Amino acid sequence: MTSLPELPPEAFAKQDRTPDALFYAQPRFVTHIDDAAIEAVTQLYREVLPPGGRIVDLMSSWVSHLPQEVAYGAVIGHGLNTRELAANPRLTESFVQDLNSDPALPVETASIDAVLLCVGVQYLQDPVAVLREVARVLVPGAPVIITFSNRCFPTKAVAIWQAVGGDDQARLIELYLRHAAFTNIETHVVLPDGGAGDPLRSVIGRTS
Repeated sequence: MTSLPELPPEAFAKQDRTPDALFYAQPRFVTHIDDAAIEAVTQLYREVLPPGGRIVDLMSSWVSHLPQEVAYGAVIGHGLNTRELAANPRLTESFVQDLNSDPALPVETASIDAVLLCVGVQYLQDPVAVLREVARVLVPGAPVIITFSNRCFPTKAVAIWQAVGGDDQARLIELYLRHAAFTNIETHVVLPDGGAGDPLRSVIGRTS
């Protein structure tokens, strides 16, 4: 199922193999990282996202962590729960789709100025296929911003994600991005492990 020849298919297996749509059928109006980590994500978006740009927020929910003072031309939200997406005030449009079943994004080629993926990459079973679609929809040189912490739904996160720690998780994302034709990749420890709150790392990739 995976597009990564370096890793066996079981690396992307999940404990809970039922369809993800069933797991996310009931809305969860909660945040999945703490307030300090959320603010760090928002600050990262403030620094990287172009005001007025067209943004895709993959694996989104009822909040997108975008800076309140910045207006964007469009914010297209993706998720697995219609009610969560409908409650997100920053979205100008949204779509529900299981990326593990169908990674093809219903977005025009080279039409997007940034793609966000906040604390969701650990659930992708063919992340390279999804990121190839991300590369397709981005304008040349535009970023995909992947942020992650040490929290997840363990029965739905893929096996390899749970087998490694934060630094190796960042390297894993770098591997995904390279296989998806991203060439300019930056990794940052935004909030370190061992602090009072949730750690946070970011991996930003750009196409040439």
